[in-house]
Amino acid sequence: MQMQKRQFFVLGAIGLLVSGLTGCNKSGGDTILIGEFASLTGKEATFGISSHEGTILAVKEINAAGGVLGKQLELKTEDDQSKAGEPANVVNKLISKDGVVAILGEVASSRSLEAAPICQQNGVPMISPASTNPKVTETGDHIFRVCFIDPFQGTVMANFATKTLNAKKVAVFTDVKSDYSKGLAKFFKEGIAKAGGQVVAELDFNGGDKDFKAQLTAIKTAGPDAVFIPAYYTDVALICIQAKQLGISIPFLGGDGWESPTLIEIGKDAVEGHYFSTHYSADAGTPNVQNFVDSYKKEYQGKVPDAMAALGYDSAMFLADAIKRANSTEPGKIREALAATKEFEGVTGKMAINAQRDAVKSAVILQVKGGKFTFVETVNP
Repeated sequence: MQMQKRQFFVLGAIGLLVSGLTGCNKSGGDTILIGEFASLTGKEATFGISSHEGTILAVKEINAAGGVLGKQLELKTEDDQSKAGEPANVVNKLISKDGVVAILGEVASSRSLEAAPICQQNGVPMISPASTNPKVTETGDHIFRVCFIDPFQGTVMANFATKTLNAKKVAVFTDVKSDYSKGLAKFFKEGIAKAGGQVVAELDFNGGDKDFKAQLTAIKTAGPDAVFIPAYYTDVALICIQAKQLGISIPFLGGDGWESPTLIEIGKDAVEGHYFSTHYSADAGTPNVQNFVDSYKKEYQGKVPDAMAALGYDSAMFLADAIKRANSTEPGKIREALAATKEFEGVTGKMAINAQRDAVKSAVILQVKGGKFTFVETVNP
């Protein structure tokens, strides 16, 4: 916890350096003001810190290369504290008080769904780095993302369960407080049915619960070959610990909400051997990924960037690319350029923006092995 706080203070200082001049708005000056909202503190802080670090690195690189349209990017970041209600507050401030031309954020789908209607109503483009729930971009034509969506992610994990792991019977354990979890569970179950598998148990929990033994006992009794837990890393780690205590030794599977070093810090050997889908692997070995990993490690004291860092970086690069193509800082023209993207090469892979303003791109599957996230395979759309 103390390490996280120190990291946050360092990030604040870096944010000030990146911002350059203050007090400029979208109407002119030497900077182009863009907003970011992220969970820099609270329950999912590792997500927000990672995406924020990636965003900062992108802005620094863009500015070092001469900026956009002859101007420097100025990043204005707000912490939504991982709390419901805060995204609306901070995004209203970024738009109404600060006058940003576009907004980057959030990682969590529930928080993006809270902020998206405000951006849509005000005609300000919003790019989510990592919110995978389909409803996010359904909010309106100003809402975009640089990540794949849950129908794809759910199908990827259903196929992996049935084909690679040969799991015919599965259990699904869903966080009913999370839009992300409910959506991903739905698409996984649909994928299992299409693949000829069977869902033998469906159990629920509330994010933040501490005791999962009753549900896990019911799952054990149902006798599945694998368990799908579409949830965030803090809950998943506790679930895995309690499953091990109950003698459940089948593979557990999840989505990109698992990807945080905290999963391994809390779960230790209880999460060993389990699998999840995510957006990129630092071990992918492409020149693009290697350059990003090297730059990130240099910027952040040797830390290896996770998928949220890579997506934060891609979201800022994608926005800068659109501003260049629009040849304008007018939000409406930026929106048009974002929507017209046929190909964008990010560190998380090549992507195109479809008619629903979602990114069409590949996923990767990682396994917890030897206390690390190890690359298993890439799955194309």
